[in-house]
Amino acid sequence: MRALVALVALAGMVAFAVVLARVTLEASPESVSLTHSNLTPGRSIESYLSRPGFVETVKQLGGNIVLGVPFGILLPLLSRRARGFLRVALLTAATMLLVELVQGALVTGRAFDVDDVLLNTTGALLGYVLIGRRMGRAVHPRTRARRWWRRRPAEPSL
Repeated sequence: MRALVALVALAGMVAFAVVLARVTLEASPESVSLTHSNLTPGRSIESYLSRPGFVETVKQLGGNIVLGVPFGILLPLLSRRARGFLRVALLTAATMLLVELVQGALVTGRAFDVDDVLLNTTGALLGYVLIGRRMGRAVHPRTRARRWWRRRPAEPSL
């Protein structure tokens, strides 16, 4: 059963990679005039929040958060070593950083934006906390005892 879940998770990750590539690595001619890199965390988020177009703000900010959610769900299913809040955050941030670098360097109408990395990582952490952690534990249960600093003290005997 675990092998089947891991296979489904792998297929899900491949499908997600295809969707991610289509969404982020395709040229966006309508955005050429808006194309500028952002290396300052929060700058793009602030810019979207200050615009009057609510739908565009939700689409940009919410879309980047939703785009990261599958990482938080699928990473813990693929590997026991990919479990954990920090590991999910680091793996997602590294992957999205790579996507943003390629996007900014090679795709017309797209630019590097550090806020996209932050929002995608936030989405992955939400996915991990809400679903991925429990599913990862169900598929890859603990096989060793907790570390000494996490063990509960023994009850005193009388």
